[in-house]
Amino acid sequence: MGVLSRLRRELESPRSDRPLGSGWLSGCLSLLAALTGLLIVVIRWYPQTFTMPELQPIHQGGYMVLFLRFVLLSGYVLALLSLILSRYRALAWTGLIVSVIASLMATAQPEHAPGAQSLYFGLDYFIVNVLLVGFLFVPLERFFPARPEQTVFRADWQEDMFYYLLSSMLVQVLSFLSMAPANFVNLHFDISETQAYIAGMSFALQVVIIMMATDFVEYWVHRAFHTFPALWRFHAIHHSTKKMDWLAGARMHFVEIAVLRGLTAVPMFTLGFLPEAIQTYLLIVYFYSSFIHSNIGWRFGFIERFLVTPRFHHWHHGSDREAIDINYASHFPIYDWLFGTHYLPETAWPENYGVVGDNVPRGYWKQFLHPFRRDRKGVPAE
Repeated sequence: MGVLSRLRRELESPRSDRPLGSGWLSGCLSLLAALTGLLIVVIRWYPQTFTMPELQPIHQGGYMVLFLRFVLLSGYVLALLSLILSRYRALAWTGLIVSVIASLMATAQPEHAPGAQSLYFGLDYFIVNVLLVGFLFVPLERFFPARPEQTVFRADWQEDMFYYLLSSMLVQVLSFLSMAPANFVNLHFDISETQAYIAGMSFALQVVIIMMATDFVEYWVHRAFHTFPALWRFHAIHHSTKKMDWLAGARMHFVEIAVLRGLTAVPMFTLGFLPEAIQTYLLIVYFYSSFIHSNIGWRFGFIERFLVTPRFHHWHHGSDREAIDINYASHFPIYDWLFGTHYLPETAWPENYGVVGDNVPRGYWKQFLHPFRRDRKGVPAE
């Protein structure tokens, strides 16, 4: 059996083969830390290509060097811990070897002359997302699973990780498309009085209003993607995952990402909110999206009446009869209550996930083309 096959087998091993103290979790985290360190080194080799201007203060402040050292040291320590605890050591050895390669590359970083940054890919944005979110949700899904039989690295996780990578790398293009509707509103409508009024509100109140306003817009955009067949063909890609976890939310067609972000960004960037409030909301969204898709089985009791939880959103992704076209809200279930689409039984979770009929192909590029595909009669595929 090849190295990659052994590595994949360990990552996708069932829960019964990786009890607490088996070295599986430390092996996974060592590999995650090692790959993160390697990608940071690549960023430092090619900063004009792989860094976002918004994250330049972090790079220029020297924090990235300290962060890189911490990540690589974590990779070494976790790999050694896994080697001590585990019977199967592909994860640990891979994490250790990648950490060594990243360390050697870090000592041979080439010199770069400063220059203007025009076209860039958000590799550093991908690292921040995966490192923070992955280190948080991999242990949580391991210790508090809604479905204990589901592996943390379930089938198709590589496909969803690719979605995560691509949407991060194309952050410049997506940002341009996302800002286009808001820029149109700002250019053609004068709402300066409203902007001044909102700007005078407290920081916390602004964050809450942003969440409520964007969720209201997202509710109707999301519902439209379920209602109209032409839009559903794009949204079906997101629903095609048959296992829910922190990576599942990344599976979205490029067209849907552009439309959804563009329309939900309109109230956020037109009503006069402070940049700090907007940045706080965006930080909340990145974690919250992974949270509501995650395989975490916590019970929230009365909180489920006021905030979207994993169980609430899992019902939206269910393919059971009672799970069809429900629970469109991303933050506040009140919108589903008001507009007749709320469904949340007392304690139950959906039995099955995915698209009814299972007609969405596997693989990123096949899924990218799927909404445009026509059947033999020339009718767009649904």
